[in-house]
Amino acid sequence: QVPLVESGGGLVQTGDSLMLSCVSSVLPVSSSTLGWFRQVPGKDREFVATIGWAGSRYAEFVEGRFTISRDVHRNTIWLQMNDLKPEDTAIYYCAGRDLSNLAQEAGAYDYWGQGTQVTVSS
Repeated sequence: QVPLVESGGGLVQTGDSLMLSCVSSVLPVSSSTLGWFRQVPGKDREFVATIGWAGSRYAEFVEGRFTISRDVHRNTIWLQMNDLKPEDTAIYYCAGRDLSNLAQEAGAYDYWGQGTQVTVSS
């Protein structure tokens, strides 16, 4: 059973929007911390945003363009991405940890999805 399942990626143009979703099958969204990371070939996985009981946090490069949200009844989180840029092109991964404090390090997360590709053309 895949613990986290992402969807919503795709090919868009600069300035477009996308909404990614992540359904958790093992972690209760209400008491866990979930987040989004992204990765391009040859680079480390990069923190994007996280949400939990303590609130939410974003990477600096988001610059107000992305919004993370959650629905505890549907055990789902989303990442609304607006004003997309070519440098946002990456595989986006949903991650989860069974702790309530927020974390920006990939190593702090125990559960991962398989990723969804986001490609932004110029």
